[in-house]
Order: sequence, then C-alpha cells, then structure tokens
Amino acid sequence: MKFGMTLANTGPNVEGESAVAYAQAAEAAGFESLWTVEHVVVPEGYETPYPYSEDGKMPGKRDDIDIPDPLMWMAFVASVTSEIKLGTGILIVPQRNFAVTAKAVATLDRLSGGRVLLGVGAGWLEEEFDALGVPFADRGDITDEHLGAYRALWQQDICSFDGEHVSFDRVYCRPQPSGHIPIIVGGDSKRAARRAGEHGDGFFPVSGDLDEMAMLFDHAKRCAEKAGRDPGKLDFTTIGAATPEWVEKYAAIGITRLITNPMSRSRFDDFSRDIITAYADA
Repeated sequence: MKFGMTLANTGPNVEGESAVAYAQAAEAAGFESLWTVEHVVVPEGYETPYPYSEDGKMPGKRDDIDIPDPLMWMAFVASVTSEIKLGTGILIVPQRNFAVTAKAVATLDRLSGGRVLLGVGAGWLEEEFDALGVPFADRGDITDEHLGAYRALWQQDICSFDGEHVSFDRVYCRPQPSGHIPIIVGGDSKRAARRAGEHGDGFFPVSGDLDEMAMLFDHAKRCAEKAGRDPGKLDFTTIGAATPEWVEKYAAIGITRLITNPMSRSRFDDFSRDIITAYADA
C-alpha cells in the first residue's frame, strides 16, 4: 500500500515557507505522494451540490478559501524535494486548454525527474463552468478527448489528433515528459470508471463505501479489457483513514494507494511536523 497526503495546497500551505516545510516533512517521513486540489474560481453562493459531503458544501464551508493553482504549487515544492511524487487530485480537465495543460504537465514532469501523477476529473460545479465560459453539459466528452490529446502530445514525435472538440495536425509539443505520466481518473460514477478503464492508468473514487468502490473497480477493469487494455495494470486510489483496520479493508478490495489528511492546523509548525512523522510511523 502506498500512502499520500491530500489538500496539500490549502490551508497554511498557500504560503511558500509553509509549503516547503510541509513537503519536506512529508518526504522525510516516507510518504509516497502529495495531492493538490483545484478550483479556478468558486462562485459566491453556488447551489450545485458538492457530491462528497452531506451538506453539499466543499471542505471549509466558505466560498472564498485560497486554492492555489495546483501545477504552480507542485512546481514550487518540486524544487525543494527530490523523491516524493506530486499529484493533482484532481485537475478539472475540460476547464483548461488541452495543449497548454499538456505542455505544463510535461514541463513539470521533466523538471521534477518524472514525479508527476496526473489526477483528472470532469468537474461538478456548474456555476464555475458558467463563469469560465465552458459548456457544462459537454464536460465528459471534452475530458475524454483532452486525455487522448495529452497522450498524443506527450508520445508522438509529430503530433496529430482528430476529435469533435479537439483537433490538430502535425505539430511539435516540446518538451515531452521524462517517461510515462500516469493518468489517474477521479470520480464516483460508472462514467468515471469507464474513463479510467479506457484512458487511465488508475482510478480514484472517494465515496468511502467499500461495496460501491469494489463495484466501480470491477467496472473499470471490464472497460479496460473491452478497450484492449490490460486491466491488471490499473492502479486504485482512495481517500480514507490510515488505521491498520481500514488499510486491511481497503487492500482487500484492491486499493493500492491510500491518501489521508493528518493536518488540521492553521499554520505549519514543529507540532505539525511531529503529526506527519507519527502518522507515517503508524
């Protein structure tokens, strides 16, 4: 089981000194990865229900919380670490230009020595899509095409892609990544599981319901097999409590990476560092 820490680019870690201390403490403690979150804008008084909480509101319960750009934050801490992997959990794919995103992710992967884990999703906050001028209803199809475009730009020498929402012919996009960038698809729907099977290297549901996640894992594997891909190569990630009891339960349904959030303080200090170390030792 691999262990990561989520919400890395929030709270006190929006400040450079805290971000550096946090990332270095996590690496020293032996965590495999740090995971960032993303919202470009959060519309005041949004009404779209957040799908991962009972009250329909994002963590923090405020509309005006600081959420730094995940790729910028990851680039910043990549320069002060050497081994810990850096993940997006998740990047909202259809809100971003496909080529600019592919180039930024490839650049970060090269500069960090191949440490990027690209967690992706189609998004849920309709008011955010409206503010950015992106069609909410088409977000799933746009996401699928962007993932195909990323692979083309990262892997082909002279790159071409032909889709309904993305199309380009014989272009160069340099630099290309250090190697293969894992795409880990987030979501709790069968559509997300299918996307993981057809386009991803892993799947990242967060519902917490073991039976539901096991069903979605099986669906992702079937979709991978149907698409001519090896289902045994899919990596399964979730967020949860890293207690021995729960680690055993997660492993039993095939989860290979567990992401947790041991931090709840408003600043990073020696006590915070001790919490991270103790959590890793446990």
